Amino acid sequence: MNVSRLLGGAALAVLATSLMPAAALAQTESAQPVAEDEASAGVEQRANEIIVTGEIAFRNRTNDPNPVLSYDLEYFQRFEPVSVGEMLKRVPGATFTSDVLEYDQVQFRGLPGGFTNVLINGRRAPGGAADGSFFVDRIPAELVERIEIVRAPRPDQPSDGIAGTLNVVTKEATSFEGGFGKVGALLNTRDGVFRPSAAAAFAGKIGDRTDYWVALNYQRRRNPKEKVSYRFDDVPVTEDKRFPGDPAASNFVTDPEFNNFEAQSDTRDGTDLSGSAELSTEIGDGGRLRINGFFVDTDRDEDEQSITLDGADLEFDDVEVQQERISQQTYAITADARIPLGGFELGLAGGWNRYDEHTDTTVLEGDNEDDLTDLEIDEVSAIDIKDDEYSATLFGAFDAGDLKIKLGSDFLWKTRDGLNDGFVSDIFRIREDRYSPYIRLTYDIGSSVTIDGGARYEIVDRKVTATTASGGYDNAILNPSLNLRWSPTGTDQFRASVARTIRRPDYDLLSPIEFDETPGDDDTTTGNPNLRNQSAWGVDVGYERRLGGNGIAGINFFYRDITDLIELVAFADNGPGQDFRPQNIGDGQAWGFEFDLSAPLTVIGLPDTGIFANYTYLDSKTTDPFTGEKRRFNGQPHHVYNIGFIQTVRAADVSFGATISGRSKSLESNFDETVELRYDPDLEAFVEKRFGKHFVLRVSAQNLLDRVKYEDFRKYDGDSIEEILENRAAGDLDEYEIEREHSGPLVQFTLRAAF
Repeated sequence: MNVSRLLGGAALAVLATSLMPAAALAQTESAQPVAEDEASAGVEQRANEIIVTGEIAFRNRTNDPNPVLSYDLEYFQRFEPVSVGEMLKRVPGATFTSDVLEYDQVQFRGLPGGFTNVLINGRRAPGGAADGSFFVDRIPAELVERIEIVRAPRPDQPSDGIAGTLNVVTKEATSFEGGFGKVGALLNTRDGVFRPSAAAAFAGKIGDRTDYWVALNYQRRRNPKEKVSYRFDDVPVTEDKRFPGDPAASNFVTDPEFNNFEAQSDTRDGTDLSGSAELSTEIGDGGRLRINGFFVDTDRDEDEQSITLDGADLEFDDVEVQQERISQQTYAITADARIPLGGFELGLAGGWNRYDEHTDTTVLEGDNEDDLTDLEIDEVSAIDIKDDEYSATLFGAFDAGDLKIKLGSDFLWKTRDGLNDGFVSDIFRIREDRYSPYIRLTYDIGSSVTIDGGARYEIVDRKVTATTASGGYDNAILNPSLNLRWSPTGTDQFRASVARTIRRPDYDLLSPIEFDETPGDDDTTTGNPNLRNQSAWGVDVGYERRLGGNGIAGINFFYRDITDLIELVAFADNGPGQDFRPQNIGDGQAWGFEFDLSAPLTVIGLPDTGIFANYTYLDSKTTDPFTGEKRRFNGQPHHVYNIGFIQTVRAADVSFGATISGRSKSLESNFDETVELRYDPDLEAFVEKRFGKHFVLRVSAQNLLDRVKYEDFRKYDGDSIEEILENRAAGDLDEYEIEREHSGPLVQFTLRAAF
């Protein structure tokens, strides 16, 4: 019997047992109304009013004329997410293709990670990924005030983010007063190891005009995973869908086409230390100056051990151990000031963001079946990345009653030094200056219609240098946008948006460095520093309806027409293979709709029961750069969903809830292989007990179904690109691989105190 499944089931049973008597005490008394988001912005609350409370939090309703979804931390916190990545599992259209229990690179609308723009407090967050994305599992949930999903930008917002923008707003000095402390422990039932966590924060005042906030968070994380791979010379006769370890899994190795079997253990063990601070003070008559700092320090060890067994008799072949030692630091300091001058407001802002990464990788191999520690070093590599961004903003806003005018410009100066492939000889530098003047006009037609539009002129000067070559990109593009919001009643709200957005090329595709064995074994790929930014015209049309005093339901339809997609083009023969170079020659379209619901069941007499649901349908079309065939974007599922509930039992000061999320399968088409990816559903649950107004004890658990990640690889081979593509068109496989991975349920114990 699988021990992790047994422990996961036991954890769920314990939660269910705890909840049954509480359910019997459910009351029908009306919950205290929650202030509307439009009216509550900037209202200061005591810490215990938002941390130790029986009230259920729902999605905010915003006043933005463009389509924006806003979620306070309280919407997620009862399930005790460790990071922003775990928070995003519950929002519409967000997907991940990470390992089980890993939520690092978010993908909005199923498009590749680089199509999603990640901001922290409205400023870019540089990350280590080659596609420019920031891994959101490094942002601790404890420091977050709210997250905003910007489906389409206004002229005064960055144009990056064809799929959308995630803006993470850290806690603000003016949002509440008081402090809180947290101690907790994470238990992965797979190895029975506890990992501690702790956090503390305090917000207060200095005199009558100054507010401050300080917070510190410490988190140990451990994720031990097991992975197995079965490889065949052709499609296997028997493909058991259950995780290997079941008796039926033996059907794999009886197939006459069976080649080899690989068993892999993969353990990620790390520590995150993070903090934030803010000082906010009034200046002049109604003005305000804010200074904010934020840092995350991550140290992570990733250890993999793989044992390969050959043939139907499963004879020992070799063992490989890979050790990665990862050190990552993110720093951000920002300041902004708003100075009212009669009917004119002057705005100033500046910031510095820094990302450092150093990763050492050692690969060891051995062929001694009797001593798996008898290994020799096969490969050693190191990756170093240093990314600095300095930003500034200057704007003036005029308020002429129904018409508001905002003129300004954003500035960004970026330098990225590093290497992406581990070879010191391939050091590169990317320097990019951006100047983005904009004009925004907002016109209110009565109290029910708002038209917001304008344009952002994106001027880019990019220089790329390496040891072998250099190049650059110097261009400008006009990004207009137009947003309409119509509120015929206080309950109903319609939005429509048209906007042009951009995506910047991957760093490794810009770096003029030659990569061996890419995309095929005998091929090479050389980066192109002259690549243009990709761009898209997008349309969003949505409707929201308020349900009761604090519930909300919404639906949004979207379409993106993307041009200048980057694809690999063969430009020379090198003997057995070809030399490739990325070029802007592709295009594509993406479309779908997103539905979300979060509301109390007041209408049927259950005001202390909150339900949450979202469903996203996704589709797209592009041309495969190698086969010339039409296909969807790589890794995009057709469906993403989440559904759950929270029940408050006021008589016992107890709450409990559960949520289940999932997605349909996706396909990825590479040059010499295709990959089918799918996951089991993910079930989370929590139960909490409040003690007075200042303490709450919570037990939460995720991955209760011990979900499995399934990957099926169809691999093709040949002596030339033409032969590989011919084999692929004919379905002539070189190898078929079935890979399965799982980790185990994760249980978290948390005690919070607010004062």
